[in-house]
Amino acid sequence: MQFRKKPVVISAVQVTLDDMKRPAWLSEAIDAGTVYWQGGDDPHYTIETLEGTMRANLLDWIIRGVKGELYPCKPDIFAATYEPA
Repeated sequence: MQFRKKPVVISAVQVTLDDMKRPAWLSEAIDAGTVYWQGGDDPHYTIETLEGTMRANLLDWIIRGVKGELYPCKPDIFAATYEPA
């Protein structure tokens, strides 16, 4: 059997060093302790997901799913899966 994803609109942000581009939902997750920012020589986000702890590196995307869940996505997968709404 084959299946197609239902068309849904998601929110996403690409990981950069620019805090001004951080959406409110990501800041709220940081305040809630489900997402952590690690700066320094290896900057990245650590995200607590339903599948366990995951990492979002620079230029990865952080996606907010249909139920508000957050998870990282590599740039090539994001580009193959999503387009601007």
